[in-house]
Amino acid sequence: MTLRPILSFATALLLCIPVAPASAQSMPFDAYLQLLIARARAEGVSEATLQRMTEGLEPSQRVIQLDRSQPGSSTGTGYPPLAPYIATHVDDARISGGRRAYSAARGELAAIEREYGVPGEILTAIWGHETAYGAVKGGFDLAQALATLAWEGRRRELFADEFVALMKVADKGYPRSQLKGSWAGAFGNPQFLPSVYLRLATDGNGDGRADIMNSRADTLASIANYFRDAGWRSGQPWGVRAYVPSGFDIDRYRTRIDAPVCSRVHERHSQYKTVEEWRELGVQPQRPLAAGTQATIFQPDGPGTPAWLLTSNYRVILEYNCSNYYAMSVGLLADEITR
Repeated sequence: MTLRPILSFATALLLCIPVAPASAQSMPFDAYLQLLIARARAEGVSEATLQRMTEGLEPSQRVIQLDRSQPGSSTGTGYPPLAPYIATHVDDARISGGRRAYSAARGELAAIEREYGVPGEILTAIWGHETAYGAVKGGFDLAQALATLAWEGRRRELFADEFVALMKVADKGYPRSQLKGSWAGAFGNPQFLPSVYLRLATDGNGDGRADIMNSRADTLASIANYFRDAGWRSGQPWGVRAYVPSGFDIDRYRTRIDAPVCSRVHERHSQYKTVEEWRELGVQPQRPLAAGTQATIFQPDGPGTPAWLLTSNYRVILEYNCSNYYAMSVGLLADEITR
């Protein structure tokens, strides 16, 4: 069975950012490209890098088509059920692939977990979901994709920033032939945007480079650095299955979190309470979870269906991709990898 990535890091970001209405580009592509080049030059990118990364560049109609086909923000109240999604995304192929990847990288993962505090199975699950453990990294020329998206103008500021960041990545010595990825600009095993690479990519094997395209150690260390930066709490699970008593009114405890980005992700979660407080209300974790741990209840498919107590580490997974479907599939895949 062929593994496919769920939703790239960059594509997930796009779904959380308001867009301007699609409109005709304000100037010819070549003229706009010169503005991008001038900005990158002013920010220190070498002439040699700018020349090799932009030679023959022209807009990609395929990238524009893909961008304009992305759904906008939904204001509806319905949600697709979680269970069928998990069945197709935490399947035998992805589980077995994850176990092989985890076993092959066991020594590296142990060292990374000691340094960053993020469990190896979580890192492996992210890798599996983003690029099928490195098998599906995307084939779009990143310079063309990002220049096209900036010129198109619906998210001009975002993609102009990412184009300049890509030039800075290339200036570290990476050839243009290696800088390929998704149509939305994410690349490498963890599908980082160029700006994320510059901020958080990490040299995991001590060779002086953070090569997330080719190095397993660099890939896993970079994901761990992202999670640590987002606030991962060492020694705490992402969440555990929970028993919710019959007749429990979860609506009574709905969250009041007003998240400015991806608000619908949080609106199905309960308030945060300690595990001890949930126990007093009849909600019982099915695996050990410290009494003082703050957790939220998530019962995505309604009363009588599986429920989870989610910790703050679940919200760290959401930082990587703001989707309950993605975050749940990562957590459940991680559990299966080490089962």
